[in-house]
Amino acid sequence: MVRKIFIVSLFLVLSGYICWSQGFIKTTELFKRQGGAILNIIQDQAIDSLISRYVFSSSKIKTLEGTQGIDGYRIQIYYSSVRNAREESAKVRANFISKFPDLVSYPEYQEPGWFMVRVGNYRTKVDCYKDLIRIREVFPNAYWVQTNIIFPDQKK
Repeated sequence: MVRKIFIVSLFLVLSGYICWSQGFIKTTELFKRQGGAILNIIQDQAIDSLISRYVFSSSKIKTLEGTQGIDGYRIQIYYSSVRNAREESAKVRANFISKFPDLVSYPEYQEPGWFMVRVGNYRTKVDCYKDLIRIREVFPNAYWVQTNIIFPDQKK
C-alpha cells in the first residue's frame, strides 16, 4: 500500500514538474519596452496559449546555419551541380558581395552535390521582391525560394 502511494505521488510530482518546465509566454513578455515604459495588453488567455504554442513549435525549426529559424524567403542567385560548382559558387558569391555589400549571402550545399548561393533573410515575398528587382539587374537568373531563415535578432 505504501509502495503504491509512493509511486503515485512520484508520478504526480514528475508530471507537474514536466508541465511547469514547458513554460508559458505572455504577449506582454514579447513586447517589452526599453526605458521603463509599461505595456498593458488586455486579451483572452487563449491568445497567450496560442502564442506560446507557436513560439515553442518555431523554436524547433533549425536553419542550415544551425541557428533557430522561422519560415521565410531568400533569393537564390546560383544553383549548379557541375564538376567545378564549388569554385563557381565561390566566384559568384564574391562577385555578389562586391556588388551588394549591404546584403548577406549564404553558400549552401545540398546532397548529392548541388552548390547554391542564397541571399538575405526575408519574412515576406514583398520584402524579398524589393531586393530581387535590384539583384536581377546583375544576376538575371535570380529567383526567390522559400526556406528557413534566421530570426531577425540573430543577424551577425
